[in-house]
Amino acid sequence: MRSAAFLLLVILTDGASRKVCSYLDVLDYLNLTADNRAFTLTRPVLDHTHTTLVKLDIILYAILAVVEKTQTFVPFIWASVEWNDERISWDPAQFCGITEVAIPKDLLWRPDLFIYEMTQKDDSPQNPYMFVSHDGMIYFDEDMKVVSTCKMDVHKFPFDTQECSISIGSAIHCVQEIRLIPFSNSSRATQFSRKVMKTQGEWEFLRLSVGSLNVSFDERHWEQLIYTVSIRRRPLLHVINFLLPILFFLTLDLASFFIADHRGEKLGFKVTVLLAISVLLLILNDILPSMSNKTPLIATYCIVIFALMLLSLLETILVTYLMEKPSQDKLRQQGDFQDPEEQVNIKNKEEKQTCCSCLCKVSDNEKQHELLPVIEEVNNSFQTGEAHVLLMILDELKNLQKTANRQFISREGLAKSAHRAERINKAFFTFYVITVTLFLSFIFIEWNT
Repeated sequence: MRSAAFLLLVILTDGASRKVCSYLDVLDYLNLTADNRAFTLTRPVLDHTHTTLVKLDIILYAILAVVEKTQTFVPFIWASVEWNDERISWDPAQFCGITEVAIPKDLLWRPDLFIYEMTQKDDSPQNPYMFVSHDGMIYFDEDMKVVSTCKMDVHKFPFDTQECSISIGSAIHCVQEIRLIPFSNSSRATQFSRKVMKTQGEWEFLRLSVGSLNVSFDERHWEQLIYTVSIRRRPLLHVINFLLPILFFLTLDLASFFIADHRGEKLGFKVTVLLAISVLLLILNDILPSMSNKTPLIATYCIVIFALMLLSLLETILVTYLMEKPSQDKLRQQGDFQDPEEQVNIKNKEEKQTCCSCLCKVSDNEKQHELLPVIEEVNNSFQTGEAHVLLMILDELKNLQKTANRQFISREGLAKSAHRAERINKAFFTFYVITVTLFLSFIFIEWNT
């Protein structure tokens, strides 16, 4: 019984000597309540000549979207802000070792920092609390989805590298009142961003650079911290879906030179390939932005290849016309320019063939003795017309000579046209191959530099 009573006495004595503290005691000591607006009205300095140093740190969490059409950059960032409130301090020994307190953000003054490039209000969940330290240091962190404008250069699309800036500054306080100091340098910010990076999508994160800029207006100076995000596009998807198909169509157009020119397949094939390139140009129009400082190399790549294939199509039309022109001239001469003398000769030839066919209907093995008197009468009747028969034979020989000369001239014309077309084909093919080789070498060098 004595031991139990002694133990109870020790517990009561220890409990009486131990002090119990709460965060509310600290707030009551500071008079930091929702009714007291003195902490939120003005900059937290005891002397107005003192400058408030604001330390800022930004880490890139994710690259949500990059829209070239509207030149919009959407990163997801983590921002940390720290400054000193000269009106707040307490001794942790008087409050059971409490060194910091979490309070709502509306109870204290905060720097009026904003992002200059931001175009939409942040709709991500906000952190409602900030931490107050016993020495007056106040800091809070916040996750933000920043929808900002970014001046993009798509000259080397899809092998381009973009740099988008996030400029942070005060709205009304000049340099004499607020100084912005980056908490992390460029290498540290880049290293942290790579460790916590969640998603990058089409783009690859390269680095996060930190810099400052002083802006002067009406004899006052404002300071800005500029965080520059460097990203590089992953080009594999665009190469497979766009660049290679155009290169394949160009190869098919080069291979079409080995198709015979006197057939219609070559012309139809080239027209089909040209239409396929037109469809790809429509797809390119949806990808690239409407405005750019320089003409994108991919647009030059498509337009030059399209122009070369159009020139190849025109050359095929010219060669086809040259090869078919002698045949058309021959048909026109045979149908429209047949002279009357030739028509009379053709009529006499038909009459002679009719007479000969009548005489030849009876063979030598048949009854020739019955036809001898008839044959003699026919011979007597043709003896007076021997001169006329000789003239007919002479006219027939002349017609045969004219036909042979015409056929010779026609064949000679076809040979000349074919030779001329072959020379044009060889010269254009050489020009085509050299031009394509030089252009592709130039465009790929420009993309890689």
